[in-house]
Amino acid sequence: MIGKRDGDAARRITEAVLALLESDGYDAVQLRDVARRAQVSLSTIYRHHRTRDELILAAMSEWVASTMYRELAPSPPQESLAEGLMRVLRHVFEPWERNPRMVRPYFRARSGPGGRRLDTQGFAAVLPVLADMFAGVPEDYAADIGLVMTNMIYALIGRCADGDLDSTEILPALERIVVRLTGNNEPLTVRAPRASPDDAHVFGISPSFHSPFVP
Repeated sequence: MIGKRDGDAARRITEAVLALLESDGYDAVQLRDVARRAQVSLSTIYRHHRTRDELILAAMSEWVASTMYRELAPSPPQESLAEGLMRVLRHVFEPWERNPRMVRPYFRARSGPGGRRLDTQGFAAVLPVLADMFAGVPEDYAADIGLVMTNMIYALIGRCADGDLDSTEILPALERIVVRLTGNNEPLTVRAPRASPDDAHVFGISPSFHSPFVP
């Protein structure tokens, strides 16, 4: 019975933290407010979590487990690498499109003490599907895709957390990256010959050149 009461208290604490994160943001999570919302004592909170950052990290871990990292279906037959990558990315990032206020708390928690736990959790959730998806793909090519995608994902999340772009702009940017990484780009690297020396095209810097979320 004690274990059940303890579990109920932990659940209420997590729910209180997530409610504060979504409504008012990371800095709004104060232990006294959490205790009041969860109807527990401060000593109960400290029994579960040693610090405020640890408390928020644990709550975010629960949130991503139930939304972003819920069970992924295995790759269907004949699924291309590009299709598989986008299926996984949609599975992970669509919850943020529906819950945009959770991006900044996630980024803060991930950047704080012990935050790499969220990275480990994410890789553990998607790795079985990715391992099947990349079976037979040359290791160097798979490593290059992983290098680009992980860095771009972190950069896009950071820009979203900073308010530079909306959460709905992450997936379109990632889709463009997947298309380029998995497609045959060689024909695009061949420059068209000029009809004459005077036939010069003025190269203008489009916003999309330095902002991947601009179409």
